[in-house]
Amino acid sequence: MVWVIGFICLVVGAAAGYFLAGRVSASPTRIAELETQLQELQRSHSRYRDEVSEHFSTTADLVQQMTDSYRDVYQHLASGAQDLCSGEVARRMLPASSDALLGRMPDDENIPVHAPRDYAPKQSPGQSGALSEGFGLEKIRESDKDYL
Repeated sequence: MVWVIGFICLVVGAAAGYFLAGRVSASPTRIAELETQLQELQRSHSRYRDEVSEHFSTTADLVQQMTDSYRDVYQHLASGAQDLCSGEVARRMLPASSDALLGRMPDDENIPVHAPRDYAPKQSPGQSGALSEGFGLEKIRESDKDYL
């Protein structure tokens, strides 16, 4: 009896596997369609990447042109101020260079750079530093402790 049940289960499993394999297996036409679709998607992706690269390249060129135009306008204003205004007025109106107008001072390289300090300077030798544990705390007298 056990052999018969095992054989029936084997036959039913083989039949189910055969039908599922027939449904799941792809036909050659389906494979060709998927390969064509994959190639089209790859071409589309390649075109998109090229368009993005071209967009950012054009944007960089336009920003460079805008920067050059801005610099030309600034130089025109600076030369006009120097020619048409007194020296003191021209110096006050416009910085000495276009770098100064953009926030970069030509003497920035000469400013010494110091490492940050891990302490706060004291005003007097007897004073505790600002990073001391007791800084800003007053000593409580014994008579005042009763009220706390």
